[in-house]
Amino acid sequence: MSAAVRIALVVPDLLGTYGDRGNATVLAQRLRWRGIDAEIVTVLSAESAVPEDCDLYLIGGGEDIAQVAAVRFLRRGNGLVRAAARGVPVLGICGGLQVLGTAFATGDGQRHEGLALVDAATEPGQERAIGEVTTQCTMGGVGMLTGFENHLGRTTVGPGSQPLGRVVRGIGNGHDEAEGAVSGHVVCTYMHGPVLARNPKLADLLLEWAIGEPLEPMPDPPELKALRTERTRVHVRNRK
Repeated sequence: MSAAVRIALVVPDLLGTYGDRGNATVLAQRLRWRGIDAEIVTVLSAESAVPEDCDLYLIGGGEDIAQVAAVRFLRRGNGLVRAAARGVPVLGICGGLQVLGTAFATGDGQRHEGLALVDAATEPGQERAIGEVTTQCTMGGVGMLTGFENHLGRTTVGPGSQPLGRVVRGIGNGHDEAEGAVSGHVVCTYMHGPVLARNPKLADLLLEWAIGEPLEPMPDPPELKALRTERTRVHVRNRK
């Protein structure tokens, strides 16, 4: 590729808890390791709008008031919506999942419309979901996903989307053993970690969507491979 791949880190000043901004670093580095130029474009809430000419968009997690502010900003110009409509990949984490869904309710009982990039609606649960979560990804070739969840929301995936994974351990969406939501190239999950540092196959899938061609395979470092094996083994054992 002649031009750098532009990775948009969207409103990290509002939505970016638990190290979610690290997903941008992971994506950029995995491109550079393969000799592909990458640029991280940080889009703050003080800017006029989200640019629609980036190659991949990332939205992290945050609290209720931050989610409401983020939706208000993201509707300004609708750059993210138009990019997603063209098939540009978007990754939403936790609060980002709720913002990209059809609707979410805040702790004060107010219902807010999301961007509807995935068919998923969220209501508050009775107890907070905190801890490790493991899911079997529904997208071929990705395999088992692991992460850390910390959320009160309970999300129902509608017929217009599919879950990102089926829960092996943890709470996930809190409905139907589902975790996250996927619609086209829009991927949402409750997994922090950052999720792409813990799940390089998912990172590479998003990158392949972004550049429109397969990436050269790259082996995981032995330490990461051993850690993923141990996390998966323990989680599956505890499921029994």
